[in-house]
Parts: sequence; C-alpha cells; structure tokens
Amino acid sequence: MRAKDFFTETEKTAIEQAIAAAELNTSGEIRLRVETKCKIDPKVKAIEIFQKLNMHRTDLRNAVLFYLAIEDQKFSIIGDKGINEAVPGDFWDSIRDEMVMHFKQKQFTLGLCAGIQRAGEKLKFHFPYQEDDKNELSDEISFE
Repeated sequence: MRAKDFFTETEKTAIEQAIAAAELNTSGEIRLRVETKCKIDPKVKAIEIFQKLNMHRTDLRNAVLFYLAIEDQKFSIIGDKGINEAVPGDFWDSIRDEMVMHFKQKQFTLGLCAGIQRAGEKLKFHFPYQEDDKNELSDEISFE
C-alpha cells in the first residue's frame, strides 16, 4: 500500500484538524510525514525530512515532526532545538510509548492525534500564541 492511500479522507482530515487545533494556542509548528518504506533508522530519516521540509527555519526553532513509515512499521518524533531545550529529555519517548499502544491496536489515526495533542500542549506551555503569530508550516500531511 502506498503511503498516500494509508488513511481515508476522513482520517486525513481528522489528523490535519488535530494539527491545527494543537497549533491554535502556540507559536509552535507540527507536521506529519508518512512514507511507505524506511530502510534506515527512522530517527535519521526524520531528521532528513525535517531539513527537507525546512522545519528548522521557524522563528523560535519550535517545530515538531511526526514521521511514520507504514510498510516497515517504523516511526519517530523529533523536535527542533527550541522545543528540545524546553522539554524533559524523555518527553518524546513518552509520547511515542502512548502512540505505540494505539498503533498495536491498528488505531493509527487515534495514536497520531493523541501524540499531536500532547506535543501541542507542551508547545502551548513553552511557546504560547503570540499576537503576530503566523502559520509558518503547512498543516497538511506530507506524503512520499
């Protein structure tokens, strides 16, 4: 199955709405990248994608990428320098563990939405919405 066909249109909309809701009260940015295969360490691949999507160019370096390779059943969550300096060292692992519980039950949309919501809560706490805030990155799911 191709990555683009993994989610139904309803699921894609739910995920994109979760991203928009998570970003509503923060200057932080969240993206989701879904690929069919990942032949390298998913964290390394996520870092490559982070750069490719110019996520490192946000004003406050507070972007978060959720990366998912469906066929190889791999995923990673990475944050930029600003958010990584603000959250505990095990923060992304705790979100990952929560998402894994959903993924094991084939509840991918629910797992992603839960992880996105938790990331948004931390972003809101450390990077609250600013009056001059602009959506620096697309909320649409990125597919390869």
